[in-house]
Order: sequence, then C-alpha cells, then structure tokens
Amino acid sequence: MPILETRNLSKHFDALVAVDSVDYAVDSGELRSIIGPNGAGKTTFFNMIAGDLLPTSGQVIFDGADVSEVPAHERSHLGIGRTYQITNIFPKLSVLENIRIAAQSRKMTFNLWSTVPSHKELVEKADEILERINLTEKRDELAGTLAHGEQRYLEIGIALATDPKLLLLDEPTAGMSPEETLQTGEFIKGLADPLTIVLVEHDMEVVLGISDIITVLHNGAFLAEGTVEEVRANAEVQRVYLRE
Repeated sequence: MPILETRNLSKHFDALVAVDSVDYAVDSGELRSIIGPNGAGKTTFFNMIAGDLLPTSGQVIFDGADVSEVPAHERSHLGIGRTYQITNIFPKLSVLENIRIAAQSRKMTFNLWSTVPSHKELVEKADEILERINLTEKRDELAGTLAHGEQRYLEIGIALATDPKLLLLDEPTAGMSPEETLQTGEFIKGLADPLTIVLVEHDMEVVLGISDIITVLHNGAFLAEGTVEEVRANAEVQRVYLRE
C-alpha cells in the first residue's frame, strides 16, 4: 500500500484551476521528484499534500488514512515533514535550539520556554541531527547568522527532528552555488530509505541524479511519470519542459 496517494486532487482559485484532478502514489522508501514549468501547479500540489492548502475536490491519503481535511500541524504529527521555498527557521535562536524545539514538539507535554538542561535526551537527539547535517560546529551560533546553504540544511534538520515518515522538500537547493547544489543532492539521496522523500526541484541535474521516479506537471495536470530514462525520452516532456 502506498504511503501517500492523491485521488482526483484539484485546487481552484476562482476561475483559475491550479491543480486539475491529479492522481499520484508514492511507495515507502522512494525518492520522488516533481518537476514542471513555472505555473505548473507544483507548489499548490505540494501545499495540499502538506495541509497548508485544502483541496477544492479530491483526496489526500497518508499512511492509509484520508487526511484531506486535516490541518498542517496535525499532518506533521502524523508523520509529514516539510521544508519551504523560503527558508523557515527561528533566526534569533541558536542552531541547537531550532532543532531541540522541533524535537520537543513530539513530546506529549510541551513547554516551549523550558530550559535545555531539563531535556537532556532532546539535546542528545538535536546533536545527532546536527552531526547528520554537518552543523555541529555551528550548534551555539544564532541561526540567522548562518550562510544561506547552512540555513537550508538547518531547515531540513528541523523537519528530521519531528521524526517524519514522509519528507516534503520544496526547492531545497534554491539559491545555492553549483558545488552546494551537488552536495545537497547527494545529502538528500542519503536520507532516502527508509525515509520517503518527495521534492519539488528546478535543478535538473539534481533531479536526474537522485530520483527513483519523476512526475511532470503542466498547467496543473499530470503530463508524464516514470524513471529518469523514461521521462527524458518522453516527447511531450521534451517539448514543454526539458527543451531537448
């Protein structure tokens, strides 16, 4: 059974049809990419999966349950983690605190302002994640002082601290240098299996290098889906997106 499905999923903004009857399914452990031209509906589709937007019609099924009307914060607790196009961190808190607070949000009792020493296990978990995202040396620095690429990694670390079953990454390499982009692609690939990852990404070198399956949206509708080789060979994809 897929960990994520959308069935006939649509989103209308008055007369504009941003997403039009999209059926989509992701199996556990897959690393999937969603691509398409600007205005294709990728971010709207992503936001409906995460719960930031509710669909006009259709369903979102996560881990066997219909979550179509479930708000984003509840979907997070069910196991959907995400990042955003615009980096979403607490810039005036330390790097460690950003991760610790995310980990603490999974505790039954939650006190945002409780002191770090009273949560030794959370600090240990945060330190493990910081090592995983190569930010251990920056743990005590303010998050807002990090370089852009480091802030993107921190945001991924925040999502990882919530113990997601499904990780949604919205343009994770945006604003990065070519070298950082390549490194981030390899990092994301290393997170997959058992973690399931779906990403929206414009850098085709990243997409082609790490994806198990690629889905192409165009004008809010399903255009094509398949392996890297299948998508690259698709004449319609070449015409509207790859321009090969």
